[in-house]
Amino acid sequence: MRRALALVLLLAAAVPAAARADAPTAATPTIKLVVEKAGGDRDPIALTGEHFRVRVIVTPYVPGQTVTVRVQRGASKLRVKQLAITRPAGATAGQALIGFTPKSGGRLRIRASHLATPELGTAVAPERTVSVVSGKVAGGRGPSVRLLQRLLARKGYVTGQRGLFDARTARAVLAFRKLSGLVRTAVADRTVFRRLVKGGGAFAVRYPKHGHHVEADLTHQVIALIDHGRVQRIYPISSGKPSTPTVLGNFRVYRKDPGTNAKGMVFSSYFTGGYAIHGYADVPTYAASHGCLRTPVPDAVPIYDWVKLGDRVDVYYRSGEHGSKRIANPGP
Repeated sequence: MRRALALVLLLAAAVPAAARADAPTAATPTIKLVVEKAGGDRDPIALTGEHFRVRVIVTPYVPGQTVTVRVQRGASKLRVKQLAITRPAGATAGQALIGFTPKSGGRLRIRASHLATPELGTAVAPERTVSVVSGKVAGGRGPSVRLLQRLLARKGYVTGQRGLFDARTARAVLAFRKLSGLVRTAVADRTVFRRLVKGGGAFAVRYPKHGHHVEADLTHQVIALIDHGRVQRIYPISSGKPSTPTVLGNFRVYRKDPGTNAKGMVFSSYFTGGYAIHGYADVPTYAASHGCLRTPVPDAVPIYDWVKLGDRVDVYYRSGEHGSKRIANPGP
């Protein structure tokens, strides 16, 4: 009798087990967030009042599923929205799209999740953050200045004390504006931020095979220190005025004079004749020297230390303008 009862219980337990084995198993999804129409990739940046969007990618695609997207600043929830997952033509993964226009600065945290259904399991996307700035820094200190400095430094512009809009950071903004074809001031306005976050202001290396060298772009009045095709630093300069133009061509540093000479040239690196890269007290935003490449005095020593004897110095116009090939003793 006991043996028969045990057999009945065993059969009863086996039936639901078999049924469970035949039931479909929910797929295990992955969710990825891609920030679009904002600057940067790993650390996206947006301006207040300007629209960006987040694409939610769900793999695998299962019809009829949804994801919940949350946008948060600090402890404040700015937006919570449930989105249907669709599959665009030609795509293999499911997608959902949400747009957002930040009204104030700060750091946004964006998350997305899918609660388990019979067809698709639970999944949470790795969190993404977006830095939002007002897009104008005229001075002072703070998060916007740190962000500005980080964006400039990525391009090779030389900034100053972290978080402080100091004179060195102002010169970096000036060099960026020069290279971007903007009005030559040190004001970091929305146009500067917009171009930075969109990837603008890069120095296009003309001679990537010249190794450790200097390129002087007289069209934009900047020099770039370049190491095997990679821009290391960008500085504003003032080259030769029309009556005493800077010599054009490809040269090598043949002499280096530390200190300040009788002409007021500070830490000079000569590349042909009397033409040199050197610091000087007066460095306007336009070509005004006697032929040399003037740099602001605070930049003279780091440039002098970076440039080595024998390094190439390539001097050119980008716009097709023409200068003199005259080699003389131009002075500062």
